[in-house]
Amino acid sequence: MIIRPGKKSDVPEVFNLIKELAEYEKALDKVTNSVERLELDGFGPNPVYELFVAENENKIVGMALTYYRYSTWRGKVLYLEDIIVKEALRRKGIGKKIFDFVLDHAKIQNCIGLSLQVLDWNQVGMNFYKKYEMEFDSEWVNCYLEF
Repeated sequence: MIIRPGKKSDVPEVFNLIKELAEYEKALDKVTNSVERLELDGFGPNPVYELFVAENENKIVGMALTYYRYSTWRGKVLYLEDIIVKEALRRKGIGKKIFDFVLDHAKIQNCIGLSLQVLDWNQVGMNFYKKYEMEFDSEWVNCYLEF
């Protein structure tokens, strides 16, 4: 298995992983993105995200999607939007390999840290991140405005 930067040709398989995650989170009906939009937003003239994939025997078995945030107080932060491993392959260390790759990438990019969100009911996810001594913030409230 290898972890590598994603390519445009990976996007259809990555989109299937995204839908698999949405189904796991009981929100498949909320997925309005598309392969075409992911290709444009990640590999078009103005990319807004970076993609990393776990590949085994020429099949995408996991992925991470990141982008940069900027803290006025501290500087550049890598934001991990999603890390997904095919359900049948979870608990085999693939997520750790992807996460470690993302952490190394953040350090190479001179980020001051990594930021992410985890659903409050996702105890497996929280336990995973606790192994990395991540801080869980109860002070900030997430806000969102949809257009």
